[in-house]
Amino acid sequence: MKIIIKDIKVKSILTKSNLPVADYSVNPYVGCEHECKYCYASFMKRFTNHSEPWGSFVDIKHWPDIKNPEKYKGKELFLGSVCDPYQPAEEKYMRTRALLEQMQGSGCSLSIATKSDLVLRDLDIIKTFPNARVSWSINTLDENFKNDMDRAVSIERRFNAMKAFYDAGIRTTCFISPIFPEITDVPSIIQKAKNQCNLIWLENLNLRGDYKFVILKYIAEKYPELKSLYQDIYMKGDRSYWAKLDAEMKDFCEKENLLYVRNDDSIKRPFHEKPIVVNYFFHEEIIPSAKNKKAAE
Repeated sequence: MKIIIKDIKVKSILTKSNLPVADYSVNPYVGCEHECKYCYASFMKRFTNHSEPWGSFVDIKHWPDIKNPEKYKGKELFLGSVCDPYQPAEEKYMRTRALLEQMQGSGCSLSIATKSDLVLRDLDIIKTFPNARVSWSINTLDENFKNDMDRAVSIERRFNAMKAFYDAGIRTTCFISPIFPEITDVPSIIQKAKNQCNLIWLENLNLRGDYKFVILKYIAEKYPELKSLYQDIYMKGDRSYWAKLDAEMKDFCEKENLLYVRNDDSIKRPFHEKPIVVNYFFHEEIIPSAKNKKAAE
């Protein structure tokens, strides 16, 4: 697929965040080449005048130099809330790198979410930020299923990048998201990740907007035996599957001697010998409560 590339000017690259995990959101691009079929960020098309299919366009953001970066000391910047900051365009246009260079030495902390190993290019500069954290989304060990769902780098390359950051002493997260019922093998992913990350986050597949029916159609065609389960969860609102998986994960983590918590502000916990496993199921309830907690502080 040919990607439509366009340069755009923006007033600022730092946006005050409503997310409980950060003070500012940073998205150096509009759109994302990874073309994840379940991507919630596809809603951005409504605000960016793009009629093209999600995954077929990328706007390259250009912003004025950040004045007084020191005023962000102690603040957390989250890179990648509605795009992957290390999607393929970054290799050429280096807008994420530009942001890191502008903020280096300011005293702000970083949280980076990606599906790429291009982030390895910037390991040396990322490690200069206090409390830097990098997370990789991994929801399968099956490369064929991965290829059906996104055009990002292989699962193996993601794990290799995670290990390199972990070995360099940078806090790492394996974000098992989104969990596809009866397709994502959560215990197997935890087993593979547990010796090379500090945190393991679990998030359920949420379906809304246009992509809801894309995913349900895919399940009906590729996994017909799961069609009724997905109908129950995503058309009838049955949450029993997630309650059952929660109980299974609690038992699994106890056997593996891993700390398992629910809806926990784990990013502020100190390092542990073994990763903390955090259940973020039903995050539509968690996020509002987290916002209220943050507002009260």
